[in-house]
Amino acid sequence: MSSGTAKKAYEGQSITVTFEARRCLHAAECVRGLPEVFDPGRRPWIRPDGAEAERLAEVVRRCPSGALQYELVDGGAETPDRPTQITCNSIGQLIVRGELRVGTPQGARAETRAVLCGCGRSREQPYCDHAGPCGQIPQG
Repeated sequence: MSSGTAKKAYEGQSITVTFEARRCLHAAECVRGLPEVFDPGRRPWIRPDGAEAERLAEVVRRCPSGALQYELVDGGAETPDRPTQITCNSIGQLIVRGELRVGTPQGARAETRAVLCGCGRSREQPYCDHAGPCGQIPQG
């Protein structure tokens, strides 16, 4: 299932948004934040020119998994949170935000946001892919 670091770029006039599908955990922060830009029922599903670049960047930064990233045409990119924060949610995933260097089978990756597997069963190590107990939403 691993597709390495395959990202799809969606270029707008003043911002480019990239999406790495294998890391998406469907938190839907993007769709709730800017439905006029992020519409899974439409192709392309991301339309960067549907909102002002700074507003779009703010919504992309809400993506907990880091599946969505951005770069401004003028060269601006996301500033990592400082200090780095690591929290464990109720289902065992590790939510990490900050200046990160994440070791993957393909080599180290610079990141600002990631959801890491807490149970060791993800097929996308070290990222969580909902394959194991830490990716399952408790029933009740």
